[in-house]
Amino acid sequence: MGAIEAGGTKFVVGVGRGPGAGLLARAQFPTGDDPAALLTQVIAWLVEAQRTHGRLAAIGVASFGPVDLDPRSATYGSITTTPKPGWRGTDIIGPLRGAFPGRPIGFDTDVNGAALGEGRWGAAVGLDDFIYVTVGTGIGGGGVARGRLLHGLVHPEMGHIPMPVLDGDRFAGSCAIHGRCWEGLCAGPAIAARTGRPADALAADDPAWDLTARYMAQAFATLTYVLSPRRIIFGGSVRKGGRLGEAAFLDKTRAALLEVLNGYIASPALTKDGVRDFIVAPTLGDDAGVCGAIALAHDALRSGEPHRP
Repeated sequence: MGAIEAGGTKFVVGVGRGPGAGLLARAQFPTGDDPAALLTQVIAWLVEAQRTHGRLAAIGVASFGPVDLDPRSATYGSITTTPKPGWRGTDIIGPLRGAFPGRPIGFDTDVNGAALGEGRWGAAVGLDDFIYVTVGTGIGGGGVARGRLLHGLVHPEMGHIPMPVLDGDRFAGSCAIHGRCWEGLCAGPAIAARTGRPADALAADDPAWDLTARYMAQAFATLTYVLSPRRIIFGGSVRKGGRLGEAAFLDKTRAALLEVLNGYIASPALTKDGVRDFIVAPTLGDDAGVCGAIALAHDALRSGEPHRP
């Protein structure tokens, strides 16, 4: 299987059958602002990988968005209203179809792909209702309900839900579209704009960690109220907590979530002990996206149609 995790910062390309030893080869390329040049590089890498690993039976693409996921649409397989320079209206699927004629191609959002991968091989194995959230350059979320990825009018855009203003916070937010949405308050660029330093350089005692954890908890509470997941998988670079560390930042976020919920949802998962298994890091780690793309390829091969659960 060929796999493309098309991220806003980098494209990760791989071939394989699954995670770990099943991921036979991988490479990454900066996303940049020249889609045609990057897609040429990606396709050339996949073509060359076939020489070593054999013909690709199918290809999966898990892309940053927003994207057009309707196979009936004339712009299916394209990135749509992204604010990322150069990428609005970019056709992702067309060049791949031209280079790999007759091969099934699965296509979905990067976070839906990661959710699919974590459900098949990672932190959500055995669960039919869960959410995968990534917090890095941007924020996105993929949801699974009754074992099926959530789609609808387009696809979930969890990162752009409006957020309350916490007491004393005067930061206007950094989202180019919405200002103080979740992404505008908690994504990596938002933390850097608020503090003047990248998240991975923040000291363990920087007050930005407490504030970010409280905003994360507000967003996780909203998702919990609306979708009632059995688990939230928290991926992306921000979850690593800079010099605070991943474990401590996850604990801050879990504790803040319980404060926000204030005991309203009666479930063992939402207690001091249970919440450690409710908000978790991805088992697949930084390979969640590319493994999700492999899962999309598997499903496209099985169905023979564009992936749309």
